[in-house]
Amino acid sequence: MTRIEYDPAHKVWLFTTPNTSYAVHLTAEEEVAHLHWGAPIHLSDAIHLADTAIPTRRRTAETPLDGTEEYPVEGGLRYGRPALSVRFGDEVRGIEWHLDGSEILTEGNASELWLRFHDRVYPLEITLHYRVYEDSDVLERWVEITHRGAGTVGDTSASADDLQGSVDILTAHSAAWVIPFRDDYRLSHLHGHWGGETRLERVPLSPASSFTIGSRTGVTGHFTNPWFAVDDATAAEEQGEVWSGALAWSGTWQLVAQRFANGRAQVVGGFGHDGFATWLLRPGETLTTPVFAGLYSAHGFGAASREWHTYQLRHVLPNAGELRPVLYNSWEATHFDIDEHNQKAIARVAADLGVELFVMDDGWFGQRVDDRAGLGDWQPNPKRFPNGLTPLVDEVHRLGMRFGIWVEPEMVNPDSDLYREHPDWVYHYPTRARSESRNQLVLNVARPDVAAWMYDWLDELLGKHGIDYVKWDMNRPISQPGWPGEPDNPGRVWIEHVRNVYDILDRLRRAHPGVAFESCAGGGGRVDLGILARTDMVWTSDNTDAYDRLAIQDGFTQVYAPRVMSAWVTDSPNSMNRRTYSVRYRFHSAMAGLLGLGGNLLEWSPEELAEARELVAAYKRIRPVVQHGLLHRLLPPEHEELTAVEYVARDGSEAVVLAFAHARRFGADSPPLRLRGLDLSGHYRDAESGRVGSGAVLTHHGLSLPLRGDLDSCLIHLLRED
Repeated sequence: MTRIEYDPAHKVWLFTTPNTSYAVHLTAEEEVAHLHWGAPIHLSDAIHLADTAIPTRRRTAETPLDGTEEYPVEGGLRYGRPALSVRFGDEVRGIEWHLDGSEILTEGNASELWLRFHDRVYPLEITLHYRVYEDSDVLERWVEITHRGAGTVGDTSASADDLQGSVDILTAHSAAWVIPFRDDYRLSHLHGHWGGETRLERVPLSPASSFTIGSRTGVTGHFTNPWFAVDDATAAEEQGEVWSGALAWSGTWQLVAQRFANGRAQVVGGFGHDGFATWLLRPGETLTTPVFAGLYSAHGFGAASREWHTYQLRHVLPNAGELRPVLYNSWEATHFDIDEHNQKAIARVAADLGVELFVMDDGWFGQRVDDRAGLGDWQPNPKRFPNGLTPLVDEVHRLGMRFGIWVEPEMVNPDSDLYREHPDWVYHYPTRARSESRNQLVLNVARPDVAAWMYDWLDELLGKHGIDYVKWDMNRPISQPGWPGEPDNPGRVWIEHVRNVYDILDRLRRAHPGVAFESCAGGGGRVDLGILARTDMVWTSDNTDAYDRLAIQDGFTQVYAPRVMSAWVTDSPNSMNRRTYSVRYRFHSAMAGLLGLGGNLLEWSPEELAEARELVAAYKRIRPVVQHGLLHRLLPPEHEELTAVEYVARDGSEAVVLAFAHARRFGADSPPLRLRGLDLSGHYRDAESGRVGSGAVLTHHGLSLPLRGDLDSCLIHLLRED
């Protein structure tokens, strides 16, 4: 089936996905106008919209262009947020473009459209890219901006130097998403802070207003996440139209949702942030923006989430088909007091519980006895590991586990050999103090020599020690983003830092294909589609409180798949809120994603260890469904009494329910929990009790839950009988 159709007479392009359509049109004024994003339509319908849907022009500050363009550039009668803003050498701003041509390409199950424009006077080329897949409703968009070297078009008074000189790219967003006319608009986004990331918030979009989220920290960020969803304020988990988007970028970014006075709504977004030039584009150079993916769902937020998850499993994640192992991480057990002896002791207990991956955290290198020294000196501490890492790695492998290690490659302590040798390698301004956070500075990874050094020591570490897994951390954001010696392109650091991190990860994966990578940034500070294309999982939050995690995980799964959501079982009472939980409750909370253990197992009682062993085995039985199935959020964390999630195998053969009681009230029993996604004509057997129920009864009447008391939980595994 042709996924992109074109009518040259009307200059209309129609994108068709399994359940949606998207249409654009080139107007007589060579503006790329949006026509449709929603339920399936035919090319003839899109042509009809092109003939009737574009408003007539008026002489007013409220122009028909507001909220109608696919990629609004600065210039002309445009008053909304531009997706592209440039300044030429003669201080002229704005773009007047002309279509050079279009091309439709197909490779595998992907189809791509290029729309290539050039400015009528200046040597600037802009190419709009669209990509759709045969097996996904997600549409990917991005832009290439090229300096063609000299102006050759039009009658201009600009000098040759103006036409050949560099172009300031002030804003270069990846896409503008037009939301169809509705009576009202509501924006959903994720917000939070360290220890409370990815919490869901829904806010109204008021008329003639804008709402901005983003990060100015050089990393994706704890406070917000580059995802949005817009509905007409009536959509729910399993009903209503939802338009959503996610940016594949792990640095500074911005999304702006606008509701214009003419009633239209639009979301524009990409890398960069206000106050800093994005890029200085020199002759012959091309700036490529990150992918900004969009998705329409006709069946609520839940269906949108499941489609995002499926898209990530099929088109984003490396090795997505693999089951992620149960891991143990030593941080909360030993902190910086780490050595070969205590790591081996914990590893033996972890292996006995059924753990498959043992990860040694911070404190193994240089003079790293606390957080004040050692970052940058990536050699094993000889006092703690007198024979290097090999004896520990070999012991972990002998126990039947893979071996993982923690690193923080982008950071350096002032108290380190690296910093004493290369104080110029950190971001700084010569006339300003170097601000430390967590006693560390940020290496200027935008510098080619720093990036080369970083790759070399990581490549040696992985190749020399038989390491199977890397937890890549980043515990502080960028500050004082100065680069002495690079005065002409100050905005370069915001983009080149991320690009070089991506490049290093890509090269390491090619050089060490058996090594898995986890993204971490002081918790969930680096979670986005860009980093997910290069890592196998992400650390969701430093907050391992089992109850808090329910809200964090609920927001996380609005867009990101459970297959990448790392969660640990830690000690009780938990260090975050000092709440006490049962072993079962802690495990059930962590089983909602990728199960990990992080407590001090040497201090767990025999009874706790025995229960943990059983729960690890239970997770292994259900993880194919949790990691690769379809998620249904049955009851949200803010529900008065219960939170519940359900995972259904894609072939319908089994389902998993995790339910959590909050505080019991007035002695009432919990009502039956109505399930979703089951075959109404099928029958399902409870793997533990043996009871059998029909899909119709479980869906329309519900499942009785064995919950008793406050902070109780249960796991129910249903197997289809026929």
